[in-house]
Amino acid sequence: MRTPRRFLPSLSLLQAFEATARLNSVTMAAQELSLTQSAVSRQIRALEEQIGTALFHREKQSLRLTHGGAAYAREVREALARISQASMNLRANPHGGTLSLAILPTFGTRWLAPRLPAFLAQHPGITINLVTRLRPIDFAAEAVDAAIQFGRADWPGGRVLRLMGEQVVPACAPDLAARFGFATVADLPRAPLLHLTSRPDAWERYLEHHGIDPGQIHGMLFDQFATVAQAAASGLGVALLPTFLIEDEIARGRLVCPVGLPMRSKQAYHLCWPADHDDHPPLSRFRDWLVRETRAFEAASP
Repeated sequence: MRTPRRFLPSLSLLQAFEATARLNSVTMAAQELSLTQSAVSRQIRALEEQIGTALFHREKQSLRLTHGGAAYAREVREALARISQASMNLRANPHGGTLSLAILPTFGTRWLAPRLPAFLAQHPGITINLVTRLRPIDFAAEAVDAAIQFGRADWPGGRVLRLMGEQVVPACAPDLAARFGFATVADLPRAPLLHLTSRPDAWERYLEHHGIDPGQIHGMLFDQFATVAQAAASGLGVALLPTFLIEDEIARGRLVCPVGLPMRSKQAYHLCWPADHDDHPPLSRFRDWLVRETRAFEAASP
């Protein structure tokens, strides 16, 4: 079904409206767009006439978005961002395809990034753009083709494919381990325990898994694995970390596992994507490659 033209305003009208709504000023919008104030005002009025509704309350020398105008501005801003991103992607890779992928920061830098050259060598026509996200992706609001997330396979609005699980282990600086002389899991709460905000009950689950009553656990909070791992290596406390993310620190002796008792996480890493991207060629090729890589990694892990 073809969309009526009245609901497809020109980019110039939408840009004038978006800039004015964002800057809350016709003058500043005109400066940003290299236009005159009167030209911007005419474009906004033309847009209002075309869609048949007022977008601003006009009060003497000021403008204020209507309720509908504010909602429209958000959607127009997202649409313009998508068009801009699509244009940049095409210019960067006119003969191949582009995959915009949201990744968890530490997983992306420690596990995925070292393996990406192999994928790109196998698929030289594909460009991958990476953005980091700590929270689950809303595909309706963000211009990404897919995301790698950790948790349960229940993200709404997309397809979900399990990639791999993980096991976590207590880790700390060698000096801290020597100072506290950990002998069993029950000794760990004597030291400061470091927590990740995205997994606030991780220590409780770990201690209970090994038959220890966790009681009341307090400690410093961190929002990323890389930061909490650095804090542990600096001697601030004991962190509960995925083994595959701290291999380098263990090998270099910056971190030690004082009791050496891991726990398999109940959750897993997943690749998720919007249903309408099922047949997006770069995503299909990346998905197939990623499944092979994660399956081989899990098979080789203890």
